[in-house]
Amino acid sequence: MKVASLLYQDMAFSKEKNEENLDSNKAQLVLAFGSRELITDPESYIAIKNKFPIAQIALSTSAGEIYDTEVVDHTISIVAIEFASTTITTSQVNIADFKNSFDAGQLLVKSLPTKNLKLIFVLCDGGKVNGSELVKGMNSVKKDGVLITGGLAGDGMKFEKAYVGLNKVPKSGEIIAIGFYGEKLILSHGSIGGWESFGLERIVTKSKDNVLYTIDNKNALDLYKNYLGKYAADLPGSALSFPLSLKLSDNESIVVRTILSIDETNQSMTFAGDIPQGSKVRFMKANFDRLIDAASDVANSCLEMTSANQKLAILISCVGRKIVLSDRIEEEVEAVADVFGKDMMLTGFYSYGEISPLRPMANCELHNQTMTITCINEII
Repeated sequence: MKVASLLYQDMAFSKEKNEENLDSNKAQLVLAFGSRELITDPESYIAIKNKFPIAQIALSTSAGEIYDTEVVDHTISIVAIEFASTTITTSQVNIADFKNSFDAGQLLVKSLPTKNLKLIFVLCDGGKVNGSELVKGMNSVKKDGVLITGGLAGDGMKFEKAYVGLNKVPKSGEIIAIGFYGEKLILSHGSIGGWESFGLERIVTKSKDNVLYTIDNKNALDLYKNYLGKYAADLPGSALSFPLSLKLSDNESIVVRTILSIDETNQSMTFAGDIPQGSKVRFMKANFDRLIDAASDVANSCLEMTSANQKLAILISCVGRKIVLSDRIEEEVEAVADVFGKDMMLTGFYSYGEISPLRPMANCELHNQTMTITCINEII
């Protein structure tokens, strides 16, 4: 397996890392993450297609691109892969063709052959697709032992439109999956938030999908404002620094949910993922050092999964972390690089939601405000 990474900006390829002399004419897969304006320009797609003529090309808008240890904006971060024995198959659907995201997730996975399937990497419109329902649909039909990771496309700090494309200019509503097949494929993964919980654990007593109304039979918005204190005046913007931890049952691990908006009229809070009734929640707050330490922890968890060397790490982190960490954002990518060492190729993007299991090779979950990593290599 050979990998190369490139950066595309100002309508031209500006940087390249290709220490293995990957022949662009032989690359079988290209992943490209970029700003909405650049990645939806047909000229950008033509340039990528001309450089990698036989590759399957998956493209996604982002809220920031990861190129090596840099976090950049208004670019397209590209990684090209040439496999020795691994094969790939792709699947794509549009959410407009389904009554819900659960059904879309089911068909997306059902469309992939199952023999020797090891990994499904998913990219989807982060605005129109319900990520919680999508992962439930995918989990309901996937075979045991198949890893599913990926992310929800972003749109910078605009939160307006997100686009995904497979072998074409990205468009709205698209969901794509790339199936990786082969006995020599080596995978590892991890996901950690690093947020600090505070306050009591409480029970969700009234909610509908991703809209929360009451906790412990008390108005959730009032409780939230009380915990935020002086920061409540800056809602909804300050909510990115105070997400919610969610635990579906006592034996389940915690996932993080980002607050997207508040509704003073209906006294409700809308999250970037479902908040089921009966689930247990706690308020969380940002701790800069813990967020960066979490990036190191998730990289170490990847190394612990396999004794084989890994070659490519796909980092998908949350736009909320990017906003909170601000000028320190590159520190979390550098923390990952310090763990993996100079021989690991890093690529990825900042998203509107991350898809990854909580435990090794378990069912995937939707995360917010979390750094997730998928590592890929082939054994010789």
